[in-house]
Amino acid sequence: MYSFLAIAPLVFCNVFCYRRIPVGLLARCGLCQRMFTIRFIDLFAGIGGIRLAFEQAMQVLGIPSKCVFTSEIDTKACETYLLNFPEQPYGDIAQYSNEIPEFDFLLAGFPCQPFSYAGKREGFGDTRGTLFFEVEKILKKYRPRGLFLENVRGLVSHDRGRTLQTILHSLDQLGYSTSYVLCNSSNFGIPQNRVRIYILGILDHKIQLTISTALGSVDSHAFKKDQNQLNLFSTTYPHSVVRDILEVDVDHRYHCSKDFISRLDRLVNRDFEQLHGKRLIDTRGGNSIHSWDLGIKGECSELERQFMNALMTNRRKNIFGTHQDGKMLTKQQIKTFFDVPGLEKLIQSLMQKGCLKCVDGKYNPVCGNMSFEVFKFLDPDSISITLTSSDTHKLGVVQQGIPRRITPREAARLQGFPDNFVLHPNDNATYKQMGNAVSVSPVKAVLQDMFEQNNLV
Repeated sequence: MYSFLAIAPLVFCNVFCYRRIPVGLLARCGLCQRMFTIRFIDLFAGIGGIRLAFEQAMQVLGIPSKCVFTSEIDTKACETYLLNFPEQPYGDIAQYSNEIPEFDFLLAGFPCQPFSYAGKREGFGDTRGTLFFEVEKILKKYRPRGLFLENVRGLVSHDRGRTLQTILHSLDQLGYSTSYVLCNSSNFGIPQNRVRIYILGILDHKIQLTISTALGSVDSHAFKKDQNQLNLFSTTYPHSVVRDILEVDVDHRYHCSKDFISRLDRLVNRDFEQLHGKRLIDTRGGNSIHSWDLGIKGECSELERQFMNALMTNRRKNIFGTHQDGKMLTKQQIKTFFDVPGLEKLIQSLMQKGCLKCVDGKYNPVCGNMSFEVFKFLDPDSISITLTSSDTHKLGVVQQGIPRRITPREAARLQGFPDNFVLHPNDNATYKQMGNAVSVSPVKAVLQDMFEQNNLV
């Protein structure tokens, strides 16, 4: 059993007062040596990923814990939460903040919103009107001993860093010593390239952490090159790949349609493993498959496909302008990189198919959403791209020579949820929820480190 620094008065357990503990969150009863339970709240809870990670960390440390309040506004997320935890979440935290009982630790995956800076001294903004303001009010009222906040990586650079500084300044004003780290899920045994910021705080006690910011590989291709050099967490958290989370027997409803497979087949000649790591998108070149490659708008000749791919690549070059998303090019500009006999006829054919458009004598690919059944085939020997709420249902993989979409359970595994975590019965709801969820393993590791390094055990 872990030691303690905070010395409890010699009183019975049922009248023990947490507020009398001067340092740390925990203590044992002076009479029976029973470890007291840490009470926590789970705000903006989603499906409970942060709570799950917190409970896992406490279990490793031998610390009893109890969730005393949960808040989440998304109905289907609440349904999944209730399938896995023994209470129905409250709704909008702004309406229920007075319902919260006394607690010791705050968990919150709050959304990032713009803060106002008008007329504020020291460059710090006003958190009013943002959801972080609700967190701030609760901290001010209840004064819990510790906190954990999760947000997207962009919080660090949002409004040139002032949003994050406003949050840290607000916590400092409330008496919390804070630290934050950026962690990539791929460094914690989860095969997903997902970088998130974790903000941790302790009341009236200087915080220390041993886990530091590590952004990991920039993408799945770099991961395969870098994995032999990624040793920071390799001892405790071996680097997993997509192959490790695939299900063995997958229902046929997750297989791609016969028509889509047929179109892919014409491109790769039954060697579907060529699809590993391929993105299906009309707005990018490189390692991508486009609608004109698959003949979705009409069958294209090899020369027409070469033209479209050349246009996709060259329209982004700085010699044609600095617009990052690609420039519309004149015929003369096109001829500098694709000058073939019959170019005019080629262009007209592609315009008739709807692959190319012309505005004021300048040409550009038609890059709409082509409703590809899969927009990215994951490489089984690398990590996944970042899961999002809008695209997780269109992530694919080739397994045993069969192109298919990933299953809801595989999406959950890509976020580190154990197989005994009950998924929503609606697949689309699960895909969306996993795109919004936190990765369990890095949150668990950071929380465990926080408790161990700050004498909270």
